Amino acid sequence: MTDKDELVADCERCGREFPAEELIEEGGSRICEDCYISAHSRIKACDPWAVRSKKILREKAGLVGAEGLTDVQKEIYDFIVSKGGATRDEIAERFSLPPEELENQFAILRHCELVKGQKRKDGVYIVPFEE
Repeated sequence: MTDKDELVADCERCGREFPAEELIEEGGSRICEDCYISAHSRIKACDPWAVRSKKILREKAGLVGAEGLTDVQKEIYDFIVSKGGATRDEIAERFSLPPEELENQFAILRHCELVKGQKRKDGVYIVPFEE
């Protein structure tokens, strides 16, 4: 092993190469700062306080339905509504979103009471909230 090999290592999550001292020990893995932040910045979908806060803020702002959402959130919401529900895999494939980002977008839509999870015979679907 050369000195260069000891100074450089790969992130075990994304596979990119970094100076070894910049990697963070996380659950027995050595990961980069971006992966660490991504793993720790998840928004919880089932958070009653977040739902209440979002509901109050949207009411005060006069926002209804998809108003006030980002373009990506609107597209995801419209996709779910148009299909009457979609699996996480279908949404991830359609929008090329990494799992963490998909969960964050779903959580925001859930806090707005626009979508929810629903068990069906063939799995869990994200469906419009009013169903």
